[in-house]
Amino acid sequence: MIIAGGLYPFIKGSWRKDATHIVFSFLKLAGVAVSMMAFFEFGPALLFEKDMLPFLFNKLVIPVGLIVPIGAIFLAFLISYGLLELIGVLFQPIMRPLFKTPGKSAIDAVASFVGSYSIGLLITNRVYKSGQYSAKEAAIIATGFSTVSATFMVIVAKTLGLMDIWNLFFWSTLAITFIVTAITVRIFPLSRMDDQAVAPEHEVLEHHRLKQAVLEGLEANEKALPLLVNIRRNFVEGLLMAMSILPSIMSVGLIGLLVAKYTPLFDWMGYLFYPFTALAQLPDPLLVAKASATGLAEMFLPALLMAEGAIAAKFVTGCVAISSILFFSASIPCILSTEIPLTIRQMLIIWYQRVALTILLSAPVAFYAESLIG
Repeated sequence: MIIAGGLYPFIKGSWRKDATHIVFSFLKLAGVAVSMMAFFEFGPALLFEKDMLPFLFNKLVIPVGLIVPIGAIFLAFLISYGLLELIGVLFQPIMRPLFKTPGKSAIDAVASFVGSYSIGLLITNRVYKSGQYSAKEAAIIATGFSTVSATFMVIVAKTLGLMDIWNLFFWSTLAITFIVTAITVRIFPLSRMDDQAVAPEHEVLEHHRLKQAVLEGLEANEKALPLLVNIRRNFVEGLLMAMSILPSIMSVGLIGLLVAKYTPLFDWMGYLFYPFTALAQLPDPLLVAKASATGLAEMFLPALLMAEGAIAAKFVTGCVAISSILFFSASIPCILSTEIPLTIRQMLIIWYQRVALTILLSAPVAFYAESLIG
């Protein structure tokens, strides 16, 4: 799959589309070479430290490579036979005022949270291509709901020693993630994106909401393609997406991890967040700021760096790791592999906004958590 993904842009001719496609097409080729090194275990020793190639290949590439095509098979049941339309009508009063997205985006949020951000992005891309999401709505969902799964949150909490307050950590992180999303949709760049969908959600209901939801679900079910046709189409799309993501994870992820470990770049970037950690009066504010910055390379890095810190500092760092959503080792290559019109510049701005807001919002809860454990 990785080899096919590296060659596909050159076979299809899409590598020449624009500067971003050119850069990422050659990064995919680099990802093929790096994957060969990981699989056959040859190359410089520094690349084979446990937090480098073994981490990328075993903890990211293999799970994503399996979950995207296999998960895509089951997308037929989520988005093709009326459930999406049913949920859309029922959740419209919540999703539209809070997040400026259609009610059906609740499906994306749940799929990301209980499954994987890659599955959430696959749903978002499918619905966007069908014209039911505008560019703005698809971008909001991709950068606001496609967080890591609940199971990965357990790993973060264990690494930070927060399992004693798991309930508080889980629910507050979930709430903070979505509060941050509600804020970022109202500021640049998300607020300025094109908001015209080809087939927008109906705003005016002809019947009582529950009846309307059931009727729209049944109508979508009647128009649906046969099950095996849908499964085959979803599987092919999932396979193509996995092919596109995997070599990018290996190359972009490795570059990010090497930069984080062997250069002071993320230390310098930490100063961008220092005003927020200082304002929140966190212990070791500069260390928390620097740890938060490393999340851009890989979402798990902040938790690794703060594993020995004070409880409040660890709590905030854990929230940042989950709420920031965007990182170069996986989620950014995933988004770039879809047709959602987000640039790297836009994603960097959104990432900065999310980290800064998460630090400020999670600090009061972090001090409360510290008082519980203390």
